[in-house]
Amino acid sequence: MAHWLLKSEPFKYSWDQLVKDRRTHWNGVRNYQAANNMKAMKLGDRGFFYHSNEGKEVVGIIEIAREYYPDPSDESGRFGMVDVAPLRALPKPVTLQQMKAEKRLANFALVRQSRLSVVPVSDDEWRLVCAMAGADPN
Repeated sequence: MAHWLLKSEPFKYSWDQLVKDRRTHWNGVRNYQAANNMKAMKLGDRGFFYHSNEGKEVVGIIEIAREYYPDPSDESGRFGMVDVAPLRALPKPVTLQQMKAEKRLANFALVRQSRLSVVPVSDDEWRLVCAMAGADPN
């Protein structure tokens, strides 16, 4: 199983909204690197739900509920989307500031490529961020 981090601005689509909806499509990604990350996602992969701009923190764990498929909002036909479902909120959010302060996360794509909306998370990074949140990594 691979791990990911997906960013959303809470005023556009928040963790609470995802929990209420129970599932959503992750569309609107127009960066090729982020799109390639989404193409690599497999059914059942796990990800962190990250509130960007406001809060700047990991707040929950999601699961990939449908693999990459065409995004109908992309008129060019070059980009796609995945479906995600919430698994659980983190016991305590982990802020970007906390992650930047943790030396073992120096190579984390969120820290190195802060503008990218969908990034891979290594197994070690996954376990460490879960530990920082007081969450079970499984």
